[in-house]
Amino acid sequence: MPPLQFWKPGSAAPGSSLDRESEAEGSLLPVASTKNAHLSIDAQRQRLPIYKHREKLLWCVEKYKVVIVVGQTGCGKSTQIPQYLHEAGWTSQNHVVACTQPRRVAATSVATRVAEEVGSVLGDEVGYTIRFEDLSSPTRTKIKYMTDGMLFRETMMDPLLSQYSVIMIDEAHERGAYTDLLLGLVKKIMRKRPELRVIISSATIDAEDFLEYFNTNADGTDRAQDDAVIVSLEGRMFPVEVCYMKEPCADYAEAAVQTVFDIHMKEPPGDVLVFLTGREEIDQVIQQVADRLQSLPSAAPKLLPLPLYATLPPEEQALIFDPPPRDTRKVIFSTNIAEASVTIDGIKYVVDCGFVKLKTFNPRTCMDVLTITPCSLASANQRAGRAGRTSAGKCFRLYPSSILPTHNPRSPMPITTPPELVRSDISLYLLQLKALGIDNLAKFDFMSPPPSEMMIRALEFLYCLKAIDDEGRLTRPMGERMAEVPLDPMMAAILLNSHEFRCGEEILTIAAMTSVQNVFITAEGGTKATMAELERRKFTAEEGDHLTLLNAYNAFARYGTKDKQWCGNHRINFKALSRAASIRKQLKKYLDRFGIPVVSCEGDAVRLRKCLVSGYFKNAARMLPDGTYRSAREGAILHVHPSSVMFTRQPSTGWVIYHEVIETTKSFMRDLTVVDEDWLVELAPHFYTFKGGGLKKHF
Repeated sequence: MPPLQFWKPGSAAPGSSLDRESEAEGSLLPVASTKNAHLSIDAQRQRLPIYKHREKLLWCVEKYKVVIVVGQTGCGKSTQIPQYLHEAGWTSQNHVVACTQPRRVAATSVATRVAEEVGSVLGDEVGYTIRFEDLSSPTRTKIKYMTDGMLFRETMMDPLLSQYSVIMIDEAHERGAYTDLLLGLVKKIMRKRPELRVIISSATIDAEDFLEYFNTNADGTDRAQDDAVIVSLEGRMFPVEVCYMKEPCADYAEAAVQTVFDIHMKEPPGDVLVFLTGREEIDQVIQQVADRLQSLPSAAPKLLPLPLYATLPPEEQALIFDPPPRDTRKVIFSTNIAEASVTIDGIKYVVDCGFVKLKTFNPRTCMDVLTITPCSLASANQRAGRAGRTSAGKCFRLYPSSILPTHNPRSPMPITTPPELVRSDISLYLLQLKALGIDNLAKFDFMSPPPSEMMIRALEFLYCLKAIDDEGRLTRPMGERMAEVPLDPMMAAILLNSHEFRCGEEILTIAAMTSVQNVFITAEGGTKATMAELERRKFTAEEGDHLTLLNAYNAFARYGTKDKQWCGNHRINFKALSRAASIRKQLKKYLDRFGIPVVSCEGDAVRLRKCLVSGYFKNAARMLPDGTYRSAREGAILHVHPSSVMFTRQPSTGWVIYHEVIETTKSFMRDLTVVDEDWLVELAPHFYTFKGGGLKKHF
């Protein structure tokens, strides 16, 4: 394939490539133990651009209830501001400074770096909390990093978040669902706790919106009455040369591979960061790179391809921060997690595919789907900024400049990413708001209110799950318990219903297994792929994927917990199964606290599958003569995902339920189980009625 042709309209640093962190923020190095190391860290902190704004920031936090901090890549917000607050006394009298992150990997990596800077063991003075993992001390931790969802869940136990003196909401411009809910909650909490301080880290494009949302001085005539302020910070920004393709490419994954090799053979030393859309795509591209490396001359510099995505095990995530071997260029293939959540030293070149995988709600099918869509202009600028963090760099965009919304009013590329609350199923979030006592959801102060039709659909579904009653109030105990269990509403309902079907042991396992990914080790083509498939068939259940996962876990619990070799021989991911075992223990604690007995179905697959239907009834589909499926309620055409055991099988009853839909070239169902049509009507009478031999809409 000939080298790709890029247009270079001159060297310029992206104007909106704002936000994110400082020196090796994601570094997973051990805590420094010598005096010289501490001096070195202190010197690094003082060299950060944010250091000269320290006094101004602390003064603003004292004076204003809300401080909106805008800073460019490399200024040091996430790591330094919580430390400044700690040093200034905001953590005295048993108070804690909280800093929320939109992703798990960011919360853990930033907390690790800050613990190193503070000179404490991670989990002591500095800790983190993510779903199913809490590495913090209730008495000693003063700076706590957490995902925004975890802080939101804390409000269920402490509605006023009384232990926190300052709450910093980082990466707020990404507008995740829990970020938006937190913004509404802290605004409500500040009315009861005027001493609480809130810091919001945002991109410039949203800063004015946040100011308008929080500032109670609406007319703005007397600025002295303002209780919110924007603080703009200088950031380290080296020039980034942005290059575009002359024409759109037919296959951006193939173009990314070609661009990587063009960079490798023609450009000066420097590591490469490639933005792709998802794990499967990244794995395929890395395989293509490995295949092409075989054809390089033996004297050519080496190339080290590494993946980065949210579900990657921590040990493999740590590899991206290590310096490459001598005469080797490191190439990191990442999802949009590298836009802002982690910062990697040594990146000099960025390859941007121009796409991102977003969860969107399809109103036609009433389903949440993961869709590959064009990324926003703000995201594109964030990606380009990654190349200019430590030195001058280049960004290769795999699309023409004419696609930019600044050049084309009809561009499919949006200016900013739409907030998650207006583009996804919000049933879980409404359930949790109701658990907080917010019954009148129409009056909740959303920064971007979700469409009314989406709220109606979500409430209707919660009613069918028996989480809310006829008047829209949370049911007791079912609704309250569903909100407390850290699972999506469907799986939470299944878990809480398990005692009725006498299959709690098995449902606990299935709930844990669907919370992890990559249970089976797969390979692309060749003998390894055949062997992996043959091993997986040893665990395959005729009834579908959920029971196959159950079989894999039971075998792991019996043979593989202490024998990694057994897992390797049977192509089972030891780390994924170990995490599932940990999650299962935590979920069992919820059932024990609720007083729900946990018994086994003793191999009765019918009881087990009926229990799954009690929560997954909305995700039901019937097989058509051509091998495709039609969703039971909305009539959407669906396909079985190739990773499913049902991909080469036909359901004996003609009906299946599924865990989720992923939309790429088609709408693919993942994690299927064969069910009877009669069970859907029996277990979800409010959702379906049986008329004329088929399922019909009830609402």
